[in-house]
Amino acid sequence: MHQAIQMSDTLWYLGSSDRRLAKFENCHPVPLGISYNSYLVMDEKTVLLDTVDHSICGVFLENIKSVLNGRPLDYIIVNHMEPDHCATLAEVLLRYPEATVVGSAKTHAMIKQFFGDLNLQGKVMQVKENDTLSTGHHNFRFILAPMVHWPEVTVTYDETEKILFSADAFGTFGALSGNLYADQLDFGDFELSEMRRYYSNIVGKYGLQVQALLNKAAGLDIQMICPLHGPVWRAANKIQWLIEKYSRWATYRPEDNEVVIFYASIYGGTENAAEVLANALGAKKVKNIKMYDVSVTDVSYLVSEAFRASHLVFASATYNNEIFPYMENLIRDLAAHNVQNRSIALVENGSWAPVSGKKMSELFSSMKNMNFLQDTVTLKSRGHEEQRLQLLSLADTIAESVFAAELH
Repeated sequence: MHQAIQMSDTLWYLGSSDRRLAKFENCHPVPLGISYNSYLVMDEKTVLLDTVDHSICGVFLENIKSVLNGRPLDYIIVNHMEPDHCATLAEVLLRYPEATVVGSAKTHAMIKQFFGDLNLQGKVMQVKENDTLSTGHHNFRFILAPMVHWPEVTVTYDETEKILFSADAFGTFGALSGNLYADQLDFGDFELSEMRRYYSNIVGKYGLQVQALLNKAAGLDIQMICPLHGPVWRAANKIQWLIEKYSRWATYRPEDNEVVIFYASIYGGTENAAEVLANALGAKKVKNIKMYDVSVTDVSYLVSEAFRASHLVFASATYNNEIFPYMENLIRDLAAHNVQNRSIALVENGSWAPVSGKKMSELFSSMKNMNFLQDTVTLKSRGHEEQRLQLLSLADTIAESVFAAELH
């Protein structure tokens, strides 16, 4: 049975969800699955906007067939060539060989890379910035969005219905369960955290490119945003809220003036120091402190938290004369995702040669606008009264910085 959802007189949703997938891109846990979105416009000419992942190929093809109901497929607009959105392109063309494939020059180059034996001679429309396609009642404008988050990415703006088909921008983790629109959901802290986790890990590195796309979008009258993952956005206040979130993330400004403590402990000494610091911050009336054991928490959640909070503490044991591996992986991931503009503090531990603090500091020195709040607190095996007093002093410094900070 088909699962297509009619969104307007001419627009249909053809996607579906994969709830069996363990890790998105074989990297990021998706405990609530993922949706793969595709859209079909039924105008004088029919237009398919993106295809889907192989995992939902069967129902996707049923959706297309049901909505077309015998009509030909005239155009396939390819906004993004990543396989979770283009894996079924060849399957669609096998069934609708008359369709013209629309995309940027880099898109068509990637089609050849992924589908070397696909013959598209005479069935290609190559578009540049602000090129348009009229399909009768609808007029589609193409806006290049390189590195959001691949170099070939295009977003498509339907000038008639004021819809932005936004590729991977404005997407989120999580399957869809009957509610297609964000305004049908209780979009609370968990949903926001999954959207932030999606943004920070998938797109977060490319803040400048996201800003460029937001600047282009600012000149458009957008009444609906149709991403390739997650719910569709259509309420004006929701769209404005969404764009404001993206603007903050793209400029690496923290959302919350709060403290997150990341710790890597082998036998408990470093964890104990992190607890002492957290308790001291609580006594200073610092609210909403978060603590994460980096050895047991997937790094995608940790990256997301670093994008969210203003003050970050990294407490690590020394391991093989280096940073404990899970902590080093986290810090390198933060650097790779271009995290910046944070206040940070370091705690190190080591039984005979505590060097993790020095090495963490070296990694952070390559990142932009990272404000070190105080000298590294050093433990040898476990903390004693001297180290407890140093942690209390560090709590004073962090609390003073939190209360002094104003988010803009």
